[in-house]
Amino acid sequence: MTTVTRPSPDAATPRRPAKSRAAGLVASGVVLLALCLCSLAFGVRSVSIEDVLAVAGGQVDTVSQAAVSARIPRTVLAVLIGAALALSGAAMQAVTRNPLADPGILGVSGGAALAVVVGLAFFGLATPYALITVAIVGAAVAAVFVYAVGSLGRGGATPLKLALAGAAISAAFASVTSAVLLPRADVMEAFRFWQIGGVGGATWDRIGIVAPVLAVGALIVFLTARGMDSLALGDDVAAGLGEDVARTRLVASTGAVVLCGAATAVAGPIAFVGLVIPHLCRLLVGPDQRWVLPFTAVLGAALLVAADVVGRLIARPEEIEVGIVTALIGAPVFIWIVRKQRVREL
Repeated sequence: MTTVTRPSPDAATPRRPAKSRAAGLVASGVVLLALCLCSLAFGVRSVSIEDVLAVAGGQVDTVSQAAVSARIPRTVLAVLIGAALALSGAAMQAVTRNPLADPGILGVSGGAALAVVVGLAFFGLATPYALITVAIVGAAVAAVFVYAVGSLGRGGATPLKLALAGAAISAAFASVTSAVLLPRADVMEAFRFWQIGGVGGATWDRIGIVAPVLAVGALIVFLTARGMDSLALGDDVAAGLGEDVARTRLVASTGAVVLCGAATAVAGPIAFVGLVIPHLCRLLVGPDQRWVLPFTAVLGAALLVAADVVGRLIARPEEIEVGIVTALIGAPVFIWIVRKQRVREL
């Protein structure tokens, strides 16, 4: 009887010892912790790292304590949103085998944003749970629509066609969103900065509502890690290894959509986090999703926290929203990926 051996997801790249990967993950966590301390320290009123640490022990003046306390929910929200968007991008890239997949580039964030604005303007939705729900539905509809458009013509859903379809549909979504908002001054004022993408309005109530939803989405993505490794071998090989290709794609895509929709509902459409971080993580640890996903979550959180800190520092006493900073980082990386990989499949 012939035994079919499942190929290792690391077969195409030099294998890295598990100890070195674990050490890298710990180092990434230390970097994230350091960035979180910087996020608590820097702002309109800077606080020394010593005072930040003293606040944790309750041994600092009231002014410093107030400044640090106000920044804690903002930092926590940046960690959650960064990890969610990065995981969503990693899952999209694995499911579509598309190196250009990203919630922003493929129009998924734009669909979620449009759904939120329509819900506010026409249906009077105001509760956070309602907005998160419509955002997830909008993200799912946008994902299906972009994939359908990108699949038209010869060759099916190639990476380049999906990227072009996503860019065109994202522009259309943004135009419709602006058209809905412009005549409605009350909604426009409330969501003027939300459209750009940011974490400045973080509160513990918002975090408490969105965190469980993001946790469910992340759990779905992590549970499909092994299946996504099989998809990287090609549909025929994956099916031959006993993988239910359609089910794996559906479940992983559901997790990606939940993460993207919930993150967009709370922080607005933030692009390029889901593009940059998964590529960096695959360079660090290889293509094994069981390692890529934890690294992606940690480094995605680190990137968004860093972008938030940079946005606060370079325009003091004003702020630049993280959506602008991540776009400045991600656009050159997007161009590099297109030129370097010639948009081949993963």
